[in-house]
Amino acid sequence: MAFTLSNRTISKVGVIGSGQIGPDIALYFTKVLAPFGVPIVVVDISDQALAAGKKKVEKKVQKGVEAQAFKPDQAEAMLKNLTFTSDYEALSGASLVVEAATEDEKIKRKIMAQLESVLAKDAIIASNSSHMEPEVIFAETKNPERTLVVHYFFPAERNIMVEVVPGKQTAKAVADWTMKFYENIGKVPIKIGSRYGYAIDPIFEGIFYVAAMGVEAGWGSVKQVDEMAKKALGLGVGPFTAMNLTGGNPISNHGLDQYTTKINSWWRSPKILKDQLAKNAPWETAGRDEKVEYTPEQYKKVADFMTGAYFGIVCEILDSGISNVGDLDMGVSTALVMKPPFTSMNELGVKESLRLVESYAKTQKNFHVSESLKKQAATGKPWTIPVVFREDRDGVALITIRRPAVLNALNLEVFAQLKGLCEAAAKDTNVKGVVITGFGTKAFVSGADINMLAELKTEKAGEENSRQFHDVLDYIEDMKKPVVCAMNGLAFGGGNELAMACHARLAKKGLKILAGQPEVNLGIIPGAGGTQRLPRLIGLTEAARIMRTADTITSAQGKQLGLILDEIEGDVADAAIQLVKDVVAGKAKLKPITREPMSGVPAELPAVDIAHRSKAIDRILCKTILDGARKTLREGLKIESKAFGECVGTKDMHIGMGNFIKNGPRAKAEFVHA
Repeated sequence: MAFTLSNRTISKVGVIGSGQIGPDIALYFTKVLAPFGVPIVVVDISDQALAAGKKKVEKKVQKGVEAQAFKPDQAEAMLKNLTFTSDYEALSGASLVVEAATEDEKIKRKIMAQLESVLAKDAIIASNSSHMEPEVIFAETKNPERTLVVHYFFPAERNIMVEVVPGKQTAKAVADWTMKFYENIGKVPIKIGSRYGYAIDPIFEGIFYVAAMGVEAGWGSVKQVDEMAKKALGLGVGPFTAMNLTGGNPISNHGLDQYTTKINSWWRSPKILKDQLAKNAPWETAGRDEKVEYTPEQYKKVADFMTGAYFGIVCEILDSGISNVGDLDMGVSTALVMKPPFTSMNELGVKESLRLVESYAKTQKNFHVSESLKKQAATGKPWTIPVVFREDRDGVALITIRRPAVLNALNLEVFAQLKGLCEAAAKDTNVKGVVITGFGTKAFVSGADINMLAELKTEKAGEENSRQFHDVLDYIEDMKKPVVCAMNGLAFGGGNELAMACHARLAKKGLKILAGQPEVNLGIIPGAGGTQRLPRLIGLTEAARIMRTADTITSAQGKQLGLILDEIEGDVADAAIQLVKDVVAGKAKLKPITREPMSGVPAELPAVDIAHRSKAIDRILCKTILDGARKTLREGLKIESKAFGECVGTKDMHIGMGNFIKNGPRAKAEFVHA
């Protein structure tokens, strides 16, 4: 057995280093690759480190079993799949090796030489460096084109973010495959240009540095500033607590001093950090449930200071060109568990954000105010934060919705960006067709953003929301160039409605849950075309049953019913791109959806058991399905929008939304049927 992706097969994975992070990287690899029979080998020259690393993994796996994250047989298979050894020869046959050793140039180069003596020439060698440029790490390697940095974040087995940093000599195919590989094993990779510290660590360490400045200035104790910074920036833990958890004092001390020459002279390692290293002690931070007292005046001073520095640091990274607004906004919030920077600036106001940065800069020598931030503030508009991306592959525009934190859920901003990219592709003479897909492996699109729907308060607002969705999906359906949906995972609600607006759908093979219209669980009906397109694709009776009961279907059932064209064994986006090319070449033909009134529409729908769900919403849904089926597709969609607005006027819609937000998707709402 092996793991194959885009013509590259992974038969064995190596991890070098059994210290702070190597065992965690190995744990994640064995979790995702053990089912494919891909062994994971951890190599370290220290038997003591190997024993400690193995014990660490075993302890975490056992905790996973106790928390029911792993089944006992899964845990056993994961551990059996792992080998801890000091023998580099055990890496023979490995297709991918991640070095996670000490942050020392000489040590890393020595390891690279050993790896090159063991590995095949086409094996990928990655370094989990936290700071060092790939050109430095791999300066002496014989085949630098197959090398790059893959920077994990704490804790590596749970934090889904990774920075992929190609060097100047890294082959594009290697960098592209690595990005795709990490996405396919459940991580969220962002590609970063080569610079010391990359993109995320200067933010993590910069926030710590600024917090340390506050302590040095006498604005509060370590404990107080830690708590105030946490509140001001929406951090999961304060900057001093984060240093304790990650053991980051030594690395950050070195990194901050290096930034002085690598980035600019504002940076330095603060005196209190050097003093703390000399003590070899953790920072004194708040204990569990401990309440830390500080005055409103203290908080205002620290919050403004921290926020101005935060926005300034992030925008300097944007100015450097190593990353972009979309990756930084998502990457920072995901890797560091804090307020996303550009979203936060938009909420505060870009001009006010600039004022805070300028105010901070006045107190700091050599802290530069970002040109990008100045230009954005001058426009009087918020930052555009991309969540939908286009990549052209051999004349086909691959459009990807990327909102991993909410499984690619749709809101009006997503729809606006989606339509904009589709319009650009339609006008682009170099584009033959379009493929629409979602980021990751769990979901194509998990549905419409619940918070957006919960904000609908009037029937008019509900009807307008539905019409805005229709505007985009009708445009996609009307495109002259072929549009294929690559369903890389489940498609619920608006996700399935988006898929149905495309000219054809392909799905990953073997999905136990492919599609569903769960709107009735929320006290609403499908409002983005589901009541009209689903019956025309799979038949009135089955479509009505699915919508009324919120039942899901598998990918095999989707093919049998006619919702999808086919199930795909390999990469579904690649298959969709090929289908578009075949259609353009006349080798394949897509069957358009029926737009005329449906024939044989009954007076009423067959009875089904709707269980606890709202009878009031069911009546609206049934009427919408039948009335729309008797009309043309476009007339039916207008009926749907009107009916969606009617749902907003019911008590059950607000009961359903409130229940979901408070109790989650599995809790049944107590509808009053009105």
